[in-house]
Amino acid sequence: MRIDDAARTPLWWDVVPTEPTRSPLEVTLSVDVVIVGAGFTGLWCAYHLAGFDPDLTIAVIEVNHVGFGASGRNGGWCHAEYPLGHGQLVKDHGDEQATAHMEALFESVDEVGRIVELEAIKCDYVKGGVLTVARSELQDGWAKEEAAEDASHPGDGQHLRYLDRVEAASMLNASGVVGAVWHPHGAAVHPAKLVHGLAEAAERRGVMIYENSEVVGVAGGRIVTDRGAADAGMVVLATEGYTSQFPGRKRDIVPLYSHMIATEPLPDAIWDEIGLATRAVFSDFRNLIIYGQRTADGRFAFGGRGAPYHFGSRIEDGFDMDDGVHRELVRVLLELFPQLEPFSITHRWGGPLGVSRDWRPAVVVDRSEHLAWAGGYVGDGVATAQLAGRTLAELIVERDTERTSLPWVRHTWPKWEFEPLRWIGINFGLNLAKAADRREEKTGKASRLADMGNWLRGKRN
Repeated sequence: MRIDDAARTPLWWDVVPTEPTRSPLEVTLSVDVVIVGAGFTGLWCAYHLAGFDPDLTIAVIEVNHVGFGASGRNGGWCHAEYPLGHGQLVKDHGDEQATAHMEALFESVDEVGRIVELEAIKCDYVKGGVLTVARSELQDGWAKEEAAEDASHPGDGQHLRYLDRVEAASMLNASGVVGAVWHPHGAAVHPAKLVHGLAEAAERRGVMIYENSEVVGVAGGRIVTDRGAADAGMVVLATEGYTSQFPGRKRDIVPLYSHMIATEPLPDAIWDEIGLATRAVFSDFRNLIIYGQRTADGRFAFGGRGAPYHFGSRIEDGFDMDDGVHRELVRVLLELFPQLEPFSITHRWGGPLGVSRDWRPAVVVDRSEHLAWAGGYVGDGVATAQLAGRTLAELIVERDTERTSLPWVRHTWPKWEFEPLRWIGINFGLNLAKAADRREEKTGKASRLADMGNWLRGKRN
């Protein structure tokens, strides 16, 4: 398997526009709500706002094209997950609030499916659940612990099932599988088809979308672009990993890169060996995250972390390509499925996702500043952004719902450290996670390096 000849663009972009097709903002608008960012958060917010009140005037401003950021590049996991896990939610907010938050995430997976059907968005949505396989006795112990912890929580317990070796291998016949956990609250999607379909659905509701428009200033209900401006009662920053590029927000969210590869379509006989017949999305229990799905056209779309954080929260097109990470993804994919050796890698790509200092996502509306924002999904954003966008819309129109009282509403992020401390801490923590995986594979025992690395990166407080 070679990566050198692979297309250096997301697989998902093969079937959607990769240049702006909508006009830039070249005038001064006066609207009720202006949203910066045409990804999932911004478009879900716009879609729901227009549904709540058809008389609202809503504009979405995008610097590139719809779905340019993480919404059009991700692994296609539409799943219900809190970045720090349910257990941390319980510690932070108690069982009742934690259960409410998780139930809202579960509902969001189904809500995406409902709206996909309602709006006839052809995005290959299949709800096959989420499978996390264990490939050592150590990992199998973690799988059993996770299932036991899930069963101990009231309300939403026992959604997660432990699978023994035979059950796990029947779903995903990866090398060395000894067990797994599975939960139903996850779907595989084609993310670029979803984000473009959502944009069109929002436009049918009267939302105005402007592409190729760089926002250079945000203050007091006004945004200024490189060619125009918009005055609004509320400005929504839906910029996730790109938030750090705005003045004064460099330490709110850091952009961390995730990378992916995709194979050519695989023969049915190979899929018969591998499994994923229900198109469950999958991962395993290593510290350095991997993720994959079987696409609707029979490819492996496979990704993972491992790229360094770039000093000063820089985002550059060149960072989308990381030969070392892409080669490591090929190595891991072949380790899991050696029968893939004869097949080609056709695409490789990457992009930034957003991480807050405490790894907690947030949804905030500040009426005094005429400003709202949501983000910090840490790569779990497809379903989470639907919940965030809907919640933002409800808060903006002052609807009191079960979502507007969830614990992430009005959460305040601590600031990331000044450079060079955050560069040192994040990258040292990343290297500790890599070292922990090597040590655990060699010794079969849990490594404290993982906890140290998570603490440095903000994942453990």
